[in-house]
Amino acid sequence: MSTMTRIGALALACAIVLPAAGCAGGKKGVDDAEYVARDVNSLYTEARKRLQQRRFEQAAKLFDEVERQHPYSIWARRAQLMSAFSHYMGRSYAEALSSGQRFLTIHPGNPDAPYAHYLIGMSYYEQLEDVTRGQVATQQALDAFGELVRRYPTSRFTPDSRTKMALLSDHLAGKEMEVGRFYERSGRWLAANLRFRNVLQAYPRSSHTPEALHRLVETYLALGIPAEAQKAMALLAQSYPQSEWYRRSALLMQRRSPRPAQRQG
Repeated sequence: MSTMTRIGALALACAIVLPAAGCAGGKKGVDDAEYVARDVNSLYTEARKRLQQRRFEQAAKLFDEVERQHPYSIWARRAQLMSAFSHYMGRSYAEALSSGQRFLTIHPGNPDAPYAHYLIGMSYYEQLEDVTRGQVATQQALDAFGELVRRYPTSRFTPDSRTKMALLSDHLAGKEMEVGRFYERSGRWLAANLRFRNVLQAYPRSSHTPEALHRLVETYLALGIPAEAQKAMALLAQSYPQSEWYRRSALLMQRRSPRPAQRQG
């Protein structure tokens, strides 16, 4: 996540403030390790202070303590969300996910629910692996952002979620291509062909589409199905006529085409 995005998220979270927080200004600072009964003003103010100091683990614990000691106050709900945000900023993504999901379970209709969905999506997003490794977090992030977009189409977090979804889909398509290339290098033409077709079916707008079409030309020819190879090249010609992948497919098809028989003199 970019620095500017993090700063924007921090500013948004810190906008959830306690109106009466000023009354705690003259009180002695709260020791994080002493879990004694305290008023909600002191706890919430101290938690926000820790957050602003980037002491994220301590902030999360204090926000959790707001909910524990004052479960029926209106600030308990906000403290749950702020705890999730603090964990996220501290890169404790498993804890951020747990807190965010708990918030949605208890308060599914809360006005801050879209932000909770966004935090969940971002917590998965920050754990993405490169395409040579497993993509469980990628799919989970895609599902989380998809849920936000579906349920809250007008949320302020929806535009960025849509952008993230496009990037995640491209990432998953890249994984399919990686596996397909491996199968093709191993001479497992049918397995490779299935992977490349899946890219076109599941991620038709990804940046990998032109290469996937070219790889279909290669694998169909290797499987002895030139008619299907011709169809794949026709799609390349129609949609990506200036691409390097179309040039490669055209050369490949030209080499594979039977030469006309020479006249006997």
